[in-house]
Amino acid sequence: MKEKVRVAGGQGFWGDLLTAPIDQVRNGPIDYLMLDYLAEVTMSILQKQRSRDPGAGYARDFISLMREILPDCVEKKIKVLSNAGGVNVAGCAEAIRDTARDMGLTGKVKIGVVTGDDILDRLDKFAEEGVAITNMETGEPLAAIRDKVQSANVYLGAAGLVEALEKGAQVIVGGRLTDTGLTLAPLMHEFGWKFDDWNRISAGTIAGHIIECGAQSSGGNCQYEWQSIPDLANVGFPIIEASPNGEFIVTKHDGTGGRVNVQSVKEQLLYEMGDPKAYITPDVVADFSSIHLSADGEDRVKVFGITGNPKTDFYKVSIAYSAGWKAVGTLVYAWPDAYEKAKAADQILRKRLDRLGLKFDLILNEFVGVNATHGHLAGEPRPDIPEVQLRFGVRGQSKADVERFTKELAPLILTGPPAVTGFAGGRPKVEEIMAYFPALIPKELIETKVEILDA
Repeated sequence: MKEKVRVAGGQGFWGDLLTAPIDQVRNGPIDYLMLDYLAEVTMSILQKQRSRDPGAGYARDFISLMREILPDCVEKKIKVLSNAGGVNVAGCAEAIRDTARDMGLTGKVKIGVVTGDDILDRLDKFAEEGVAITNMETGEPLAAIRDKVQSANVYLGAAGLVEALEKGAQVIVGGRLTDTGLTLAPLMHEFGWKFDDWNRISAGTIAGHIIECGAQSSGGNCQYEWQSIPDLANVGFPIIEASPNGEFIVTKHDGTGGRVNVQSVKEQLLYEMGDPKAYITPDVVADFSSIHLSADGEDRVKVFGITGNPKTDFYKVSIAYSAGWKAVGTLVYAWPDAYEKAKAADQILRKRLDRLGLKFDLILNEFVGVNATHGHLAGEPRPDIPEVQLRFGVRGQSKADVERFTKELAPLILTGPPAVTGFAGGRPKVEEIMAYFPALIPKELIETKVEILDA
């Protein structure tokens, strides 16, 4: 058994810093690289891509990344875990295998494929069998939105990842694998932790939570003394140095920017926090109130004392469905009376939309530079505000009505208040709205499958 295992976070979301995972692999020693690409809305985006192209549906950035770092990973024996497979895990795995072959790595890379999360095609069967799938927040039954559903994915935990590692996989891809599981699995595999060792499983889960958002725990988006955080242009992404007893260090590579301290780790721990005593994942109910933090040198924070409780009998399901259309546009008004002009333009536009008889579920406005961030808490604006951006959006079930709105913004330039200095982005783009339907499903109905491909 190893005395220390290093798991590096390389992506906090699909679209994160492209150089981060490369730096993690090349700037110092690591054992594992975890890459979290998925958010709730991402699955529906990928599903739409696949509906247009059967070969799409996964994070293509992952393939170009592997082309860059795969030789390094093979040489240094670094294993990669990711949920980049989205809704086309098989297609993603095949693309990795083709990449490995193209790079002359035939026979040197085993690819783990973890599936079972995608239950879109099983929803109707579940309904026939009387499986109740309801919105966790509203109690609404799935039947109310079934005809609009675009994707349905179970949040799978670490089990499939552990199995793939035990079968010798060096690169693992899956669909809606939890971000915490991508870090927990290597620790379970290396240290031989049992699935009912709740305290250690909780510690590994919390380690995953700390690095799941990339540099957010190593200086990025940090509120505390942010002006003094060094060299964010070269920010180092976080690394977990874990021990068999469940204690771990949060750190980053030497010579990189950013900062790892107790405050930066605390801020990330609070991210997406509900009940601190019951942070529910597929693997464990982690107790965040048991966490102890202490400084352990420069850019090093020790995390210890963590406890956890048995996992639940349910998986969470992320269901996305079509919920109408939206469009958002902006106009910028200049001094003098910038705020008054923006308010007047808002009222003029509302009256014109009403006169046209357009139907919307919601009309929203923001006055950027006045109160867009803090709302009424911003107080009364200064009279000498140099410029104000009117951001105006509509949402509705009729795509035609939303499209008609997009043609009403530009006329305000010559038919409304003076001193319009920018029609940002041109005519607003009509976009489909994807709504989120969180639900629970008994674990006994879900089967995780693991396959190993040899390049």
